[in-house]
Amino acid sequence: MQYIHSELTGSVWKILVQAGDTVAAEQEVMILESMKMEIPVVATGSGTVVALEVAESQAVNTGDLLMTIEGA
Repeated sequence: MQYIHSELTGSVWKILVQAGDTVAAEQEVMILESMKMEIPVVATGSGTVVALEVAESQAVNTGDLLMTIEGA
């Protein structure tokens, strides 16, 4: 399992995948916004998105769980 966590405090600007989608390693899966900057979040490995733990426009803190990916 891959647990994707926020590396900063900000908000979820755009979610690019849905539960059930297959993702590749280094694929952008979400974009966070902090201080008017867009910061991409990438999958650390390939697999299937099992759960999204946040919604667009939601505030997040450093270390918050964003999504879970199951796979290789």
